[in-house]
Amino acid sequence: MPKEGDSFANFERVRREIDELFGDLWARTGFHRHAFRPRVDVYYCKESSKAVVKADLAGVEIESVQLEVRGQTVVISGQRRPRDSEGRVYQQIEIEYGPFHREIELGVDVDPERAEAVYQNGILRVELPLAESSDKIRHVPISGTTKPTAGGEAT
Repeated sequence: MPKEGDSFANFERVRREIDELFGDLWARTGFHRHAFRPRVDVYYCKESSKAVVKADLAGVEIESVQLEVRGQTVVISGQRRPRDSEGRVYQQIEIEYGPFHREIELGVDVDPERAEAVYQNGILRVELPLAESSDKIRHVPISGTTKPTAGGEAT
């Protein structure tokens, strides 16, 4: 009869084997499995004219995080890796690990050159100043001639 701890060890071994099997399947088909999807909050500050994106990255080493601003899209990607688990027999596993990729669409234009990001207590806070609105009116010259040709088209 197996010891009580052995059944958990066997369960964990089978789970890892299934993950490896399906991980290989995803790699072969070109699809990527994202096991970890950080939650985000997005809000706008009227008084300081900025958009703020907060991402819950608890347990993520900030050195593994990439942050990009592409037009109105903020892209946060990286990986949360498990800490050393040698010699442990798990009863329950709910904390998600693995690569993540979030694209957050903003409803406004921002100035990526003035964006600032701070990582503190597991929360990444990205402040994006809103782009200056252009109230200027520009009259755009139209090139061409004003003489109509025989066919009625200007030349």
